[in-house]
Amino acid sequence: MSIDIALRQRGVTLVELIVFIVIVSVGVVGLISVISPMVRTSADPMVTKQLAAIAESLLNEAIHQPYTWCDPDDTAATTAQSYADCANPQNTLKEVPAGGEVRGGTPPGTGLDNVADYGSVVGVNNIGDAAGNNAMAGYKADIVVAHAGKALLGAAADDTAALSVTVTVTRNGETFSLTGYRFRYAPRI
Repeated sequence: MSIDIALRQRGVTLVELIVFIVIVSVGVVGLISVISPMVRTSADPMVTKQLAAIAESLLNEAIHQPYTWCDPDDTAATTAQSYADCANPQNTLKEVPAGGEVRGGTPPGTGLDNVADYGSVVGVNNIGDAAGNNAMAGYKADIVVAHAGKALLGAAADDTAALSVTVTVTRNGETFSLTGYRFRYAPRI
């Protein structure tokens, strides 16, 4: 009887202990190699949210501007029935806005005042609000404005009846884009 108990209580050999340590070590190394990249990039969702928020803000700023036959500074802006009635029509998308208009222009009234003007917003660094406050260092924005009337309303439609506005915000190689559409409301804004 005492021999049976002695055989059942032999314990673990040194070889078995070393094999166990090797197996557990391999498992721990595998677990760390999976967790390490997740910890290293854990701030990325915040950057993506910031990119999305900036893009949405700039898109809203652009598409909430007037889009009629004439530039709002034009004397015929409220009465024009076609582009021909305007001294400064909005049917041509400008590379550089007329009259030196810039985003957040100073003095007030010299800023971008219609959707078509936003096509000149390229490579804006350190994004801020329209007045130039609250800069977000390291972010870059580009806004592309293009005619979209035919694409949205059919081949027979006036291509200038609608604009697509695409905002692309970049930071450290990560990019986020949003596209919105603005239809012409004429003669009023």
